[in-house]
Formats: sequence, structure tokens, C-alpha cells
Amino acid sequence: MVFHPPPIISSHRVVLPKTELWVPVVRGLHSRRAEADINDAIRGTVRQLVVDQGSLDDPRAEMIGYFETKTNHSQVLSISLFNYAYTGGAHGLTLQRSLTFDTTTGRSYALHELFKPGSPYVKVLSEIVAEQIKERKIDTLQPFQSIRPDQDFYVADRSLVIYFQLYELAPYVYGFPYFPISVYELEPIINDDGPLAAML
Repeated sequence: MVFHPPPIISSHRVVLPKTELWVPVVRGLHSRRAEADINDAIRGTVRQLVVDQGSLDDPRAEMIGYFETKTNHSQVLSISLFNYAYTGGAHGLTLQRSLTFDTTTGRSYALHELFKPGSPYVKVLSEIVAEQIKERKIDTLQPFQSIRPDQDFYVADRSLVIYFQLYELAPYVYGFPYFPISVYELEPIINDDGPLAAML
């Protein structure tokens, strides 16, 4: 087995009118191609978050972007990118997007790719989320039915963390509702070639 050290994550500051973005930059990978693909995906997501926030025409408007590294070991890198913007109104809005990569290839994973083809991952994850909502007494805006097949997620150590955007599941006061799920609970349906298998 060949050991590949985890990537080095540094911050690149981008300053624009009314905007300050802290963008993660990945370096030190064995594969330059994988490194380039990961950095391209990160930059593209940061740009999309800026677009999704809309206009900063209001004189009081401001935007701040930042990130958190959730996992950086076992050839798995999982990062959450945040973008806060105040564009007028009672308060600002924060958006979050997460990316999970195989650092040997640069591949980015969608939620369904974490599980065996044909597995009922939506049903399994939805049942676990529903149970946590009940246990934690989260007041949902609508009765919870199911996660989306492409629900937001990140990988944190030995857990898959499913989360919802502000107002997607619960009132603003709850912030981002996070639902950590142990990989051991999901072991029967985990894709043997995906990032969750590396956490087992």
C-alpha cells in the first residue's frame, strides 16, 4: 500500500466591493491533475454561492465567504463552503454547500454515489433523520417526509452528516439542522469504493 499524505489546505482571500471571500486552496497532492480538479470544483462552488445570493445593490449590503474542513484523511477530503450576505431586510442569509473528494483522483461525490447501486439509501437516511427530529424535538415547517436524493451532506470522521439549508426544514432560529449518522449504521449499503468505506 502506498501512503499519500493528506493535502495541505490554505486560505486565499478575495476582496471585491462589499465582498470578502476566504477560499480554500488544496495543494501537496501526489496527483497534480487531482489537485487541479479539486481546486476547480471549489472555485466553481464559491462562484455559484455568490450568484445564488443575488444582488448587493442595497447600500448596506455585504457578503462574507468562508469554509470549514470536515475530514482530511484516508484519501477523503470533505469541506463545507459558507456564504453570508446581507441584501436588505430583517437579517442576512447564509448558504452552505459541501464537497467531498477522493484526493487520489480528484473525484467529487454526490450523495447517491456513497451507496451501493440500487440500495434504498433515501429511505434508510430518511428514517434515521425522522427519528432524530423526533428525539431532538425539532419543530419542522412542514411534516417531514423524506430527504432529497441529492440532499446536502458532508463526511466528518466516522459519520455521514445530512443537513438542510436555512428554512428548508425548520424555522430560522434552528440554523442549519445537522443530522450525524454513524457509518457503522449504514455499513450494509455503503459503496465499497466510496469515501464512507474509507471511514469504516
